[in-house]
Amino acid sequence: MRDAATTGVPVLDDVDRGIVHALHLDGRAPFSRIAEVLGVSTQTVARRYRRLRADAGLRVVGLADPHRAGRAQWLVRLTAAPHSAQDLARALARRTDTSWVKLASGGTEILAVVHTPADGTGGHALLLHDIPRTAGITAVSAHCLLHTYLGGPTAWRGRAGTLDEDQQRRLAPPGAGPHDGQLAEAGRVLTEADHALLAALERDGRTGQADLAAATGWSPATVARRLAALRAAGALFFDVEADDALFGATTQAMLWMTVSPTHLDRVATALAGHHELAFVAATTGRTNVVAHALCPDPAALHRYLTRRLGGLRAIHTLETAPVLRTVKGAGPLAPAAAPRPSPRAARR
Repeated sequence: MRDAATTGVPVLDDVDRGIVHALHLDGRAPFSRIAEVLGVSTQTVARRYRRLRADAGLRVVGLADPHRAGRAQWLVRLTAAPHSAQDLARALARRTDTSWVKLASGGTEILAVVHTPADGTGGHALLLHDIPRTAGITAVSAHCLLHTYLGGPTAWRGRAGTLDEDQQRRLAPPGAGPHDGQLAEAGRVLTEADHALLAALERDGRTGQADLAAATGWSPATVARRLAALRAAGALFFDVEADDALFGATTQAMLWMTVSPTHLDRVATALAGHHELAFVAATTGRTNVVAHALCPDPAALHRYLTRRLGGLRAIHTLETAPVLRTVKGAGPLAPAAAPRPSPRAARR
């Protein structure tokens, strides 16, 4: 990582981008394996990783597949008075049942993903009681996420375009082995005993096996087997958080679209192939498709909306909500840290 000559903003080089891409492929890949593929030393990868954590907000988080965890996801839109919106966003971010809390639309709209039990047995306090009773909120809408076409285990292409096919193959998680079918079957359903493991991985997806063993009360060998089973079954995946502006995305927006049901699957599948989008899902509500766009600047967003989306005639209506700031990402809020030092050039 190096500094821009005039602004002091960290600029990512090919090694930095390669590390981030590698972590999207396998969030728990050893530094030694990443170093071998990138052609640098293990010490360089470790040092760059620490600097990316400090200066680019890089974090790997382990997340349970919502369906296998028995959870439903709701995308909630709140409109609030400007003086209270930031406080409300921070309060939502501190909750354990929220993720992806964003300030949008000039700072008067809050977007958040709320997790509730899929079977409807309790767990709806935030949707039914807490939000309606909160002062300062002037409008609320809740949209159940029915199907995710892009997002979750799938990385935004703006962060995953550095490594070639051979490098990606070498960094992919371990492939099928003689017992992988058994592992997948064993990890198909999350159990009560998995909660401590998942909680530790949500805080830091790269937590070592000795620390995971201490958190769960299991032996390191049991931790290794359970991790392998959950990953083989797709019940556990690893997401990567980072400052998207360092990857050229300085303009972000949530896109709310109405598509006729006959064409919804076709349109959403097409949107999932757009380089500009990091998230695409079908939802309930007046609009039935939502997407998250990341573009280099407002002009690029305008070109995307008018030329690419404009060519999809099945989209009947489109609402654009500019995103000002992400208050919380996929994982829980990190503990408060000391102020970051000014970025400096990384020594090789």
